[in-house]
Amino acid sequence: MAAVIAAGEIGFWVFIAAGLAVRYVLRARRASAVLLAMVPLVDVVVLVATVLDLSAGGKPGFTHGLAAVYLGFSVVFGPSMVRWADARFAHRFAGGPPPPPKLQGRERARYEWREWGKCLLACGLAAVALLAAIFAIGEPERVAPLWGWFPRLGTVTTIWLFAGPVWQELFGTREEVRS
Repeated sequence: MAAVIAAGEIGFWVFIAAGLAVRYVLRARRASAVLLAMVPLVDVVVLVATVLDLSAGGKPGFTHGLAAVYLGFSVVFGPSMVRWADARFAHRFAGGPPPPPKLQGRERARYEWREWGKCLLACGLAAVALLAAIFAIGEPERVAPLWGWFPRLGTVTTIWLFAGPVWQELFGTREEVRS
């Protein structure tokens, strides 16, 4: 399972890079659209591999939980990662505008709160996937490693909260006060 997850992460970035290279270097927009449409299919492959492994009697473990977390974060953060990469490819290879400057002040704080909200959504999707696996398996002794992911999800959201929006609110660059 670990190899499937690693291949999924690699595949995610390979399809993004290939799709953008085909779009901006080869100027083939339709082929690019096909390659970029493959990005979500990587998530489906990881999910199907996880379900097949568990339904074939595989012992639920750390990697099955990691697959659920990968799925949640990939679904929520994937589109913004594609937009981020697209802006940089367009600038570098197609004469597009430079990426926007780093946000400051209140705009940065709003961004950090929005990203933390996306983290909550990603963890929520991961939790739903974990619960689906737990109830589908139905054997308490087999699913214990999956239950162990819930405190990890809580830890991730707490660390993100304090390292992101709270840090920005307390120590971020303040906008100048104009009178």
